[in-house]
Amino acid sequence: MSLNGKVAIVTGSGAGLGLAYAQELARQGASVIINDVNQEIADSAVASITEAGGKAAAVVAPVGSSETADLLVKTAVDTFGGLDILVTNAGILRDKSLLKMTDEDFDLVINVHVKGTFTCVRSAYAYFKENGVAGRIVAIGSPTGQRGNFGQTNYAAAKAGIVGMVRTWAMEMKKAGVSVNAVIPVAATAMTKTMPFFKAAVEADERGEAMPEFFRKELGFGPAQDVAGVIAFLSSEEAAGITGQAIGVGGDRLQVWSHPEPVATEFHEGGWDYGTMLAEGKALIEAHLQSVGEKMPDLPAELQPETAK
Repeated sequence: MSLNGKVAIVTGSGAGLGLAYAQELARQGASVIINDVNQEIADSAVASITEAGGKAAAVVAPVGSSETADLLVKTAVDTFGGLDILVTNAGILRDKSLLKMTDEDFDLVINVHVKGTFTCVRSAYAYFKENGVAGRIVAIGSPTGQRGNFGQTNYAAAKAGIVGMVRTWAMEMKKAGVSVNAVIPVAATAMTKTMPFFKAAVEADERGEAMPEFFRKELGFGPAQDVAGVIAFLSSEEAAGITGQAIGVGGDRLQVWSHPEPVATEFHEGGWDYGTMLAEGKALIEAHLQSVGEKMPDLPAELQPETAK
């Protein structure tokens, strides 16, 4: 097993994508610290791993504070003798359009996603560096952070911020031999289960059947297990040369997201004052306008929910 003897922390791993990541890491041989805010859910997650022959323990605490981050690392070391892998998956949603979004809605999402990723990575990296561990860090992003999405100001800011931190950390951690990457998953979650667009895919999955090819290939959409293999790979020694990347995965699709690069460049002697912008700059920008959000392809007739037919 490629992760045999390794110790991993997966935040937000009581259910959903996080649980799939934790189970796959355990399947590949790692001992796993489960994290959730609900004791019963955390215990169930631990049992799902131990009953399958793996090793797991739980830390029940909300991600965000330095205290929780330090507790996660301490529990990994005290329980399993060390730490090699951190997957920062914990997150919450408070979706509202801009004028309806409150300060609390914004702060809660930023605290869990951005601060929680920051504090957990800081604590894990401190352990790696102090103990000479060439650790692996995988932070979870989102297509929303890459492209934007209506009603998700807070979530888009958080997920874009996580990828920005990953690029920075890849430079800071290189000398220590620690790799850090972002994964951009597209998978069936509690949220997508409520969306009519994905109804046919979710129902097939719940029946234990493969999702229709349209979803797996055209949308790169599948169950959480389709993402878990990439998490395990990036956590392994085989991925030592991969760092600072944003990797998209879902269904049958694997992607490498580009870093932001300019799509057009022009120079004007003396700079770009208002008059020059009107005369030349406006045309340059308008000729290279970039799209925002994700444009979904039309569902084939046979996959449309009955209410839409």
